[in-house]
Amino acid sequence: MKIKNIIAAALIGAAVPISDSMASDLLTPETLWSMGRIGGRSINADGKQVVYAVSYPNIQENKMRSILYLVNTDGTDKVQLTKESQSESEPSFIPGSDRIAFLSKGDLYTMQSDGTERTQLTKTGDIEGFRFSPDGKSVLLIRQVEATSSIQPKEKDLPLATGLVIDDLNYKHWDQYVQTIPHLFLASVQGSTLGETKDLLEGEPYECPVLPFGGTEQFCWSPDGKQVAYTSRKKTGVQYAISTDTDIYLYDVTTGKTTNLCKPQGYEEPQGEPTLSFEKQEKNQSGEVINPGYDQDPKFSPDGTKLAWKSMAREGYEADRLRLCVMDIKSGKKTYCTENVEIGVDDFDWAPDGKSIYFSGVWHARTMVYVTNLKGEVSPLTTGDFDYGTLQVLPDGKRILVNRHSISAPDELYLLSSNKKKAQVDCLTHENDEILSKLTFGEVKERWVSTTDGQKELCWVIYPPHFDANKKYPTLLFCEGGPQSPVSQFWSYRWNFQIMAANGYIIIAPNRRGLPGFGMEWLEQIGGDYSGQCMKDYLSAIDDLCKETYVDKDHLGCVGASFGGYSVYWLAGHHEKRFKAFIAHDGIFNTQQQYYETEEMWFPNWDLGGAPEHYGVTAEGSSASQEAIAEGKHNVFMESPHLYVDRWDTPILCIHGEKDYRILHSQGQSAFSAARMHGIPAQLLLYPDENHWVLKPQNGILWQRTFFRWLDKWLK
Repeated sequence: MKIKNIIAAALIGAAVPISDSMASDLLTPETLWSMGRIGGRSINADGKQVVYAVSYPNIQENKMRSILYLVNTDGTDKVQLTKESQSESEPSFIPGSDRIAFLSKGDLYTMQSDGTERTQLTKTGDIEGFRFSPDGKSVLLIRQVEATSSIQPKEKDLPLATGLVIDDLNYKHWDQYVQTIPHLFLASVQGSTLGETKDLLEGEPYECPVLPFGGTEQFCWSPDGKQVAYTSRKKTGVQYAISTDTDIYLYDVTTGKTTNLCKPQGYEEPQGEPTLSFEKQEKNQSGEVINPGYDQDPKFSPDGTKLAWKSMAREGYEADRLRLCVMDIKSGKKTYCTENVEIGVDDFDWAPDGKSIYFSGVWHARTMVYVTNLKGEVSPLTTGDFDYGTLQVLPDGKRILVNRHSISAPDELYLLSSNKKKAQVDCLTHENDEILSKLTFGEVKERWVSTTDGQKELCWVIYPPHFDANKKYPTLLFCEGGPQSPVSQFWSYRWNFQIMAANGYIIIAPNRRGLPGFGMEWLEQIGGDYSGQCMKDYLSAIDDLCKETYVDKDHLGCVGASFGGYSVYWLAGHHEKRFKAFIAHDGIFNTQQQYYETEEMWFPNWDLGGAPEHYGVTAEGSSASQEAIAEGKHNVFMESPHLYVDRWDTPILCIHGEKDYRILHSQGQSAFSAARMHGIPAQLLLYPDENHWVLKPQNGILWQRTFFRWLDKWLK
C-alpha cells in the first residue's frame, strides 16, 4: 500500500491534497499529521482486555477525531468500537461489570465490551472526566462551575457586552479567562441514568482538578468506595498566582467531611512578599510536615490502608523533584520512598500486593520504569533509548501496561512482564506500523560534550536519512523549553527531530544546565541565571559537533520554543556569527515585561528571582544584583534579550499564538518588530487561535512548512 493511500485512510476519508514527495521514504508534515495518537486506556478486571483511544487528525476539517479500540492483552482480536463519526474518548472499564464507560460530545456513555447496548447516562454536554466507584454504583464527574474570585459576573441586562471586570489574579490561565473552574461531582448510577449530583467542593472557589492540565489522575476512590482523595490548591487571587502549594484532601462519602492530609489541623500559612520567591522568604519553623509544594495524583493501596501521591518539597518551585510520598491512613505517617535517588516520579501505580510501587522517571535523557519496595530501595526495570510514560499494573501483578515512544517512534502501548529485576517488553498496539514501514528515519546517537566549566553534557545527535559522512550538511542547534523539561527520547508532532533530519539537517539537542535527569545541582543551576552557564552549554554543544567534517559550519541554524525561544532571542545577540538563521516560537524576548504579564507568578518569582524592582535599573543598582553577581550568576532582567537587539545580525523567524497567556504574543511581535527596525530579515507567523502550543491540524502543517521554508532559504 502506497504511503499516499495510507495517509488518506488515516484521515478518515478526508479529501486532502498530498504532495508528490510523500511517495518517497522521507517524513513530511502531511505524513506526520496523518499518524494516530494513543490516548486514554483501561484494563478489564481479569487483565485480559485493554480498551484504548486513538486520535486521528482530519486535515480537511481541521480537527481531531478520537476512536475507541478493544484488544486482548496477548495482542489478538483488535476490534474498533467507535462506529459513528463523532469522537469517543476516555474509555474505562466499569468495576464489577464488563461494560465500558466513555465520553462523547461532553456526555457520559456506557456500552458492552463488544460495542453494543450503548447507553447515554448524562445529557448535560459538560462532562470533562469521570471515575466509577469500585462497586460501579457511583461515579465522580468533572464539571465546570462559575468562578467569580477574579472576574466579576456579567451584567444580566448587558448580554452582548464582552468586557471583563477583573478584580484580582489569577484571571487568566494558559489560554482562557477564568470565568469557570472544574469541580468534582458525585452521583449514583441508577440503571440507564444518574441520580442527583453532589458538588464535593460546593461553595468553594477552588479547583479540582487543578488548572490548566489536571485530569482524572488527580482524584481516586478508596477500595471500599467510602472515601475520595483529591488534589486542590485552595487559594484564590494573588495567593493562588504565587503558590504551587496543592494539597491532597480526603472526602468522606457518608458524612461529607473533608480532611487536608498535607497540613496539620489549624495550620495557618505565613504571609510573605508576593514579588519574591518563597526560597528567599522566612521558612516555617514549626518542624511539622506541611507539604508546601505540589502534592498531586493520589492513589490508594489495594487494601486501602495507605495513600500514595507525588510530592514536591518546596513551594513556588514547579520544577522541584517529584518524590513518591506514601502515607499510612491510620497513623498519618508519611514516607518518601524515592528520597534516596535523584529521579523524579512522572507516573506510578501500586503492585496488587501493596508491597511495592512501580513508577516512571527520567535519568540521563531516558524515561524508564522503576520499582520501589517503599523502604527507599529503587531498582530499574527497563533499559534502552526510549521514554516510558503512563503506566498501569495488571491484576496479576506480573505485567505492566505502559506507553512508550522514542525520537524515532510515536507512542504505542507496551506490556512489561516483570520479575522485579528486569522486564520483558512486548508491543501491544501497532497504530502507525504501516506508515512507519514506508519511511526511513535518521540515526540517533548519544554524544557527551565537555562544557566550559569542566562538566559533561549529554546531547542527542540526529542524522539525515541516507546520511553520507563524505558530504557536508547544514546543522541545527535545538534549544529546549521548560526551562526544566528533559531533552529525552521524546516524540513530538511539532518539534520532531526526524522531520528536521528528513529535510536534510543534522540536529544536536543538548541536555544543558537546568534539565532533570542529571542530579539536582545540574537542574537548579539555571535558577536566576538564564543567560549564564546554560547558554555556554548550548554553544559548547554546537562547537563540539562542528569538529566533524560532515557539518557545514557556514550553514548553522538555531531553533527553540518557550525557554528555547528565549534562548534563540538571547543567542541572536551573543552568537558571534556562528548561526545563519534563527527560529523562536513563543519565546521570552523581554524578561522585564514577562515578569508582570505571565499568569503563574510563582514561575518568574523562582526562575527570575523575583520582580525587576528588586534588582534596580542597573547591575549596580541594588544589593540583590550584587548578590547574584557574587554568586557568578547573571542578572536575568539586565541581560534580557531585548537589550541586545543592536547586536542582531542574522535572519530570524518569530512564531507566536495570540491565546498564549503563559508568554504573551506581544513578546514575539516585539521581537519581530525589533528585527525589522534594525534591518534584519525577519518573518512573523502569528496564530490568532493557538495557545503556547499549535493544536489544529492545518495550523500544524503550516507551522512545519513555514519552519522549513525559512531554514532552507538561509541554510541551503
